[in-house]
Order: sequence, then structure tokens, then C-alpha cells
Amino acid sequence: MSRPDAMEYRRVIGRFPTGVTVVTTCDADGQPWGLTASSLTSVSLEPLYLLVCIGKGSRSHDVVVAGEHFAVNVLAADSVDLSVRFALVDPSDRFDEVRYRTEATGSPVLQRAAAWLDCRVAQLHDAGDHTIVVGEVLGCDADPAVEPLVYLAGAYRSLVPA
Repeated sequence: MSRPDAMEYRRVIGRFPTGVTVVTTCDADGQPWGLTASSLTSVSLEPLYLLVCIGKGSRSHDVVVAGEHFAVNVLAADSVDLSVRFALVDPSDRFDEVRYRTEATGSPVLQRAAAWLDCRVAQLHDAGDHTIVVGEVLGCDADPAVEPLVYLAGAYRSLVPA
């Protein structure tokens, strides 16, 4: 059996639906930074750990991995515009006209998030073309009435009750 190439792998792994998040932090000067990420995993309940994977090619990568904290904003089903903004717009303009507040760590929490998790960076792991950032969750909340944004096979989706 031959090893699949990157395109085949992306096609197959793309069949696994993921939520869509915006990972946010502040740089040393207090300026907000953020990027769209779909790799979020709960790691541990004791301590409360999660992980996100940040592509090394992302223009926000170095700010996130150099920082001490970050927030994960789970996007609502009506927030495709935020996903696109934090993926494609120049990093210095991503927060233009985007309403947010800060929680315990000072990381931005987007007002339109369906859920949020405020984290302290606990560990960093090199993983090929990504850095795995393990965060200790210091605060979190969710609006149970708001459906999350889902990504599957290269397209945004909404959940439909089974």
C-alpha cells in the first residue's frame, strides 16, 4: 500500500466535520491578534486542558506561540463572515469593527461567539508544519441557544437535529 499524498489526505480528513473557531490573543504591546482554526480538542479534565493547532505559515503563529494566554472563540452558525475575516484579512485589520471583550487572561472574546474558552498556555509541541498549543482553561461559557458553525469537505455547514 502506498502512502497517500497531501491532497488525498486532505480530501479524506475533510470528511470529518469540525467546528470553526477563532483563536485570539494580544501581543506584547496589547494589540489583539486572531486567526481561524478548526483543530480544537479537549485533552484533559484534570487539569482542564485543550489543544489547538496553529499552522506555522499563519501570520499570527508567532504571536500566539510567544504569548502566555489565548482564547478560543467557537463561532456561531451565522458567523461565516468572521471565519473568513480571521483567515484572509491582513492580521492588522482583523479586529476592525469586530466587537469583543476580555476575560481573565486579557485575550479577546468575540461578542458573536457561540462559546468561548479563556486559556493560559501550558505547553507547546512541534508537529510538522503546525505547533500544538495546549492551554489550561481558566474560564469558559456557552450560549446553549446558539448553534455552532461547522466545516465539512471544504464548505460551511449548520447542524441539523438527527
